[in-house]
Amino acid sequence: MLSELNNPNPIQSMTSTPKKLWEPSEAFKSDSNLQHYIDWLAANKELCFENYDQLWDWSITDTRAFWKSIYEYFEIIDHSKPEYEHDDSVMPETSWFQGSKINYAEHVFRMARSENNAIVFKQEGNEVTRISWKELEHQVAAVRNYLQVHGVQKGDRVVAYIPNIPEAVIGFLAACSLGAVWSSCSPDFGASSVVDRFKQIEPKVLITVDGYHYQGKAHDRVETVHQILSELPSLQAVIQIPYLNKLSFIDYAEHWSKVVSIEAILEFDPVDFSHPIWVLYSSGTTGQPKAITHSQGGVLLEHLKYITFHNDVKPGEKYFWFTTTGWMMWNYVQSTLLAGATIVLYDGSPGYPDLNTLWKLSEEVGIHHFGTSAPFIVASMNKGLSPRKAFDLSALRSISSTGSPLPPEGFEWIYQQVKSDVWLCSMSGGTDVCSAFVGGCPTEPVYEGEIQRRALGCAMFSYDDHGYAQINEVGEMVVTKPMPSMPIYFWGDHNNERYHDSYFDVYPDIWRHGDWLLITDRNTLVIKGRSDATLNRHGIRIGTAEIYQSVDKLEAIKDSLIVNLELVGGRHFMPLFVMMNEGFELNEELKMQISEQLSEDFSRRHVPDAIVEVPDIPYTISGKKMEAPVKKILLGKNKYNSANLGAMRNPNSLDFYVDYGLSQRFDS
Repeated sequence: MLSELNNPNPIQSMTSTPKKLWEPSEAFKSDSNLQHYIDWLAANKELCFENYDQLWDWSITDTRAFWKSIYEYFEIIDHSKPEYEHDDSVMPETSWFQGSKINYAEHVFRMARSENNAIVFKQEGNEVTRISWKELEHQVAAVRNYLQVHGVQKGDRVVAYIPNIPEAVIGFLAACSLGAVWSSCSPDFGASSVVDRFKQIEPKVLITVDGYHYQGKAHDRVETVHQILSELPSLQAVIQIPYLNKLSFIDYAEHWSKVVSIEAILEFDPVDFSHPIWVLYSSGTTGQPKAITHSQGGVLLEHLKYITFHNDVKPGEKYFWFTTTGWMMWNYVQSTLLAGATIVLYDGSPGYPDLNTLWKLSEEVGIHHFGTSAPFIVASMNKGLSPRKAFDLSALRSISSTGSPLPPEGFEWIYQQVKSDVWLCSMSGGTDVCSAFVGGCPTEPVYEGEIQRRALGCAMFSYDDHGYAQINEVGEMVVTKPMPSMPIYFWGDHNNERYHDSYFDVYPDIWRHGDWLLITDRNTLVIKGRSDATLNRHGIRIGTAEIYQSVDKLEAIKDSLIVNLELVGGRHFMPLFVMMNEGFELNEELKMQISEQLSEDFSRRHVPDAIVEVPDIPYTISGKKMEAPVKKILLGKNKYNSANLGAMRNPNSLDFYVDYGLSQRFDS
């Protein structure tokens, strides 16, 4: 087996050290949850570590001892006697904590604090509302009772077509308490996208709204809901939520208000460690979405580990992430409750009425941990916002960013215009593990443009073309040891064929994630973009993230997308598509400026062969740029075979690329 251990001469080259933007004080480090865990290991396991890197090395070397320590440190409520052994040489067939009987939701409610709110919620344009732990318990018990009355048992599927509202959290916890399997889609998904996902898992109960609010407008989804219902014959019950104040939009459905009015006692059904907790989905832009299924126990351990040690969330704090129910970050945010903290939910547009909306929410609610995407930070930067001047952000301890690599300028802007002493946690993970592989470390400094550290228990390395680990060089991101929150399977994937093809097709028994990764000799990290969207420029690999990082600096550019086309005769053509900000035009002067910026930041090889103005950049509903489908379209493939339009945020955006490809005839 190829691994980081069998290379006698790991590749290294010197890299310059970027600007240090933040360093934890001694008080910050000593008060961190991570330091408490380190002290616990010394007192209870006679394991002493001088720094985080030593701790991480132990966590990926003696994985049995590490994950057992997580089980013990967090005092997992187990209704049986589990085995702590697992085979860490085999992926994905690893068995974890066999004999265990646990429940994720039970661990949520053991952290209930009557004096704190469990959920703080704001809907676009409305006042903030709050739900106490007591009220959360009451409503979860009531929904659980409804599900039981309608025959929901362990392993049955409960699905939701619902915005990022408290009812989604309540529905999930109710299903989870029974050992039922949860799955959700955001109501901005079209009917075909929802059916493509839910039909695979044959749900028994659907929770749905009649529409949602975005950009100051109400978006009616009644017709879409009825289309979905007609395609899901497995449904036996439906709960309707009149979010747009329609009294009834499904004749036979039960109203949410009636469901939660029932008095019931909240109980928890213990399930096996490997019992499924929820089904998440790949973007499905080029085929049927993969139904990625995680386990109750695996998610419980991973969420406790990451929210506690890498986000440093403490009981009573307020944790916010801007997300929808169609993105794995919604599922991850449930871990807030495991930490005894308060979830802050926002439903609506982050840019309505302007881009200050979420920064204003931070002041209004007193958010301690603010989570968002790199594009939102870049948009705030390009808009010239200065939240530190406009709002009281004294409660803010950390800012987390994910979704795509955050460019160095975004780091700098946070410290100059948001808060000079905030802890910036750039992180990267995925739907695949419903957590982050790399991210925050409260005992280490933050360097401009770099992720702090690999997460505990994540044996991640950067492999060269020969399968050797390397330092200070860009390579394939791989994980060489199993993690408990890796999928237990893809729903309906007989013999795990799609699962193996997704992660283990290149390196046997080693997870290949599909990102370009650089690990520095300081153990910091830089994600260079998706390896499946790599720009192979005359034999030189260029990460798309590098291009976007450079172009994002320019005020005139609102968004961009780049592909490299390998043409007949060994020719290459690399066009850069740019979407302009209002008031700017793409002229020869700006094209020269873009080329000079790319050349200055990286190299002449990064300069595109053409710069083309476009009306829109295609995105998936979950917010990922669609380089691969655009490349296929430009090479002459039908757009319907290149992308699943129902999984797109803006399917009409592809029309421009169809026309451009036809006019250029790249396929000839």
